[in-house]
Amino acid sequence: MRLQALMALCRRKAKSASNYGRVFLKWAVIAVCIGAVGGLVGSAFHLSVNFVTDLRGEQSWLLWLMPVSGLVIVWLYRATRMEGKGTNDVIHSIHFGEKVPLMLTPVIFLATVLTHLVGGSAGREGAALQIGGSIGWHAGKLFRQDERDIRVATMCGMSAVFAALFGTPLTAAVFALEVLTVGVFYYMAFIPCLMASITAYGVSLLFLLPPTRFAILEGFALSPLGILRVVALAVLCALVSIVFCVSMHKTEKLLQRRLPNAYLRILLGSAVLIALTLLCGTNYSGAGTDMIVRAMGGAAEPWDWLLKIIFTAVTIGCGFKGGEIIPSFFIGATFGCFMGSLLGIPASFGAAIGLVAVFCGAVNCPIAAIILGVELFGARELSYFAIACGVSYMLSGYYGIYQSQEIRYSKLKPEKIEIHAK
Repeated sequence: MRLQALMALCRRKAKSASNYGRVFLKWAVIAVCIGAVGGLVGSAFHLSVNFVTDLRGEQSWLLWLMPVSGLVIVWLYRATRMEGKGTNDVIHSIHFGEKVPLMLTPVIFLATVLTHLVGGSAGREGAALQIGGSIGWHAGKLFRQDERDIRVATMCGMSAVFAALFGTPLTAAVFALEVLTVGVFYYMAFIPCLMASITAYGVSLLFLLPPTRFAILEGFALSPLGILRVVALAVLCALVSIVFCVSMHKTEKLLQRRLPNAYLRILLGSAVLIALTLLCGTNYSGAGTDMIVRAMGGAAEPWDWLLKIIFTAVTIGCGFKGGEIIPSFFIGATFGCFMGSLLGIPASFGAAIGLVAVFCGAVNCPIAAIILGVELFGARELSYFAIACGVSYMLSGYYGIYQSQEIRYSKLKPEKIEIHAK
């Protein structure tokens, strides 16, 4: 009897181990496939945006094509019935298992490239999350997964294209898991998302696309006074992130209410952006990566962060396409460079703290923001990054750039609240 019981126990253990192994291998195959496709599409997107950005720098007259580009974007979305589709819809689809249209991939790809060609102030990650979500959802269907596993596949796609664009695979994986529901982390999806993001990152390296990295020119030793200064900067960054989120949402709603016609709305936005560019210069056009580099070198004007908020709010609000994450990097880096100097923090280090803190406040993802700081700047300042992100996360309230983001747990008490970001 004992022998039979032992054999039965062994069979149960072997079956359990087999189930774990089978699931692991399943997700290894699916994630690598999604990562390979996402890496190829993400690399093509990265190269395309870089090409039109360089072209715009050489041909300043392209700014005057902004109204034409805007009309093409509106027509493209209407012709393909993708009007109103965006990153919020991808997040919504993961929550409720809804379809992410495959047509969203070429449409957002082309629309974002056109936006950057003519100098719209936007990032790339909005397109990355939408492209990746579309790829992941359809890959899940192709592999005949159920509704729950399709959600994981969608997150894998988001991780993959994000990693291909930024060269930050761990941030990409954690961000895709953390951005969906504040207070809940989908541990089961971590390895699939990480496999997808590392695969996509590897593909991007094959195209000789360098990962995004910044150098802190002057370190800042960990000390009680240094912590107080970083906390003060993080408090201000939380307020800046709120201003950024509110400006984005209010501008979009105001323009949609006052100008329901999408063609007229984007024409008005184009006229405003052209006037702002002629008045303020081209530093705030496109993603603004060059300005982030300048801020990391200690050179930022006191008004750079505010002008970037205005440019980005008008660009996205009137109907151009792109993303808000790189603009949040720009805003945080320039604000941190300027304000950090006033607080006694080295300008370059203040820019790094500002970048991760404003990003954290805008997306409500403290773990991803801390990891982002390590992948962009190195681990030497990890403690300061953690402090800044924690303070910004708590004090930014329930504001966020993605209004489909669920906030499941309170930031003030260990209790459920179940609201959406505002």
